[in-house]
Amino acid sequence: MNGDTAPEAPRRIAILGSSGGNLRSHGGSDPARLINDVARQVDAAGFVLEEVQFVAAAASMDGVAQSVPAALWGLGADGPQLLQEGPLSEINDLARENDERLAARVRAGEIDGLIVMSHDPGDTNSRTVTAAAAAEIPAAGTGGSSLATAQQMGLRVVSASGTTGTTSSTRAVSAVSGLARHWKVSYRPRLGGSSAEGNGAETDEPAWKRISIRGIMVGSIPAFIALALLLAVSKIPGLGALQGAFDLMIAGLPIIVSAIAARKISGLGEVGVVAGVIAGVLAQEGGILGGLLSGILSGLLVGPILRRCVTWSFPATTANIATGALGGLLPGLLMYFVLSPLTAVLGTWISDAIAWAVAFNPIMAGALAGLAIWPAIIGGVYHSAILPLVLLEMGQKGHSFFGAVDMAALVVVSLGITLANVIRPRTSGERALAGSGSAVNFFFGTFVESSYPFMFGDRRVFAAALLAATAGGAVVGMTGAEASAYVPVFIAPFISTSAAGLALAMLTSFAIAFTLTLFANLSALKKNRAAAA
Repeated sequence: MNGDTAPEAPRRIAILGSSGGNLRSHGGSDPARLINDVARQVDAAGFVLEEVQFVAAAASMDGVAQSVPAALWGLGADGPQLLQEGPLSEINDLARENDERLAARVRAGEIDGLIVMSHDPGDTNSRTVTAAAAAEIPAAGTGGSSLATAQQMGLRVVSASGTTGTTSSTRAVSAVSGLARHWKVSYRPRLGGSSAEGNGAETDEPAWKRISIRGIMVGSIPAFIALALLLAVSKIPGLGALQGAFDLMIAGLPIIVSAIAARKISGLGEVGVVAGVIAGVLAQEGGILGGLLSGILSGLLVGPILRRCVTWSFPATTANIATGALGGLLPGLLMYFVLSPLTAVLGTWISDAIAWAVAFNPIMAGALAGLAIWPAIIGGVYHSAILPLVLLEMGQKGHSFFGAVDMAALVVVSLGITLANVIRPRTSGERALAGSGSAVNFFFGTFVESSYPFMFGDRRVFAAALLAATAGGAVVGMTGAEASAYVPVFIAPFISTSAAGLALAMLTSFAIAFTLTLFANLSALKKNRAAAA
């Protein structure tokens, strides 16, 4: 069959490959994801992935022993399918049998094009390659030495590249672009989503729709918790030398935020991370907001750069390198020369505004913050409004007023409500539900939603939560305590600016939430007994 003709039916593609030598460290060790990445782009081009033959070894195939564990992957109804596991010698035997079957399909005109990745044209893929050469069907892919051998055998390679510097995503885009260009088919790479979870079923949404302040901030939380812990440890007598590490950590936070933002928005995995890091380094002077903006700009830019590179027929390695480098440098330089001073000033203004409100009337500021925090999290705006304020403050000084309010008005209030339901539940089933919630809140500080069933089930418990949160927030403001959220309850006071102040705020809110919930439960049980009598 000649690949130059344009049949009405979609082009049928077969993947030939192995985990290879260099490829193994560039995605070949994860065959399912690698195959899914290709399948996703094949689907985006309007082609059909018809066959897969992929040999994956537990070690690099550069000089590998035949006894090394290996696996043969194929294509099932739901995507990549593990066909057989065993020593490489046995898997190669099975691959040769499969190669003969696939070659017959090529000779029968049932395969229109090949995507090859570190395949083995001299052995396990020799029959298919020979058949493809005779049928003059096009092939595209990566693997310098294997592609050279295949070309010597007469294979019609329309797009070739080495493996170094590529990822599963960029290799897939490059290979499918080569075939689409050869067939003069319109193709827009499908970026974003999770190729590890599906086989091209993700929506091909524009990058700007993947901008989520909430997602970026939540993804950055581990770095801010590490910062808070480092600050607390540096205050221990004899460990003052860690202050330098703390300062370095604060300086690095914009880079972390930028990398996470670029990765999430670009949909290009490691390429997005590299671009985000480059942009973040240049945006450091802009603080957390600078890192956030640089990452967003970088994430929006890397997709168009990659598409332009493949349109210009850049090899996959060059396209990958150019995308990561330019996707980071261009927004990074814009931040460095123009925008970072502005984001730094804006971040300072926001932090100063919070400090001013607390200084003007600390009790009122704390009480209002505590009162508002439950409606914020229930209404779904906590992660997009309050959490960024927590992280912005922490990025400025390592601790946060809103972080302390979070601990006293959310986590500890939820702990009080759930613990009251452990001690005196209304039904036996509620004890187990409350027990798991209270344990997670106490030991991890991350499951305030565990109190929702009790709050929504009784208006008195809901009112108790608001009252306790308001009182706890007022004590936070009164004592001037600042801390971090998302830490265990018993650790929070020790990483705050006032251990006694935060402990008092936490005890205040806990006592109110626990006592009022307990009374509400006792009252409900009494009414139930009276009704039953």
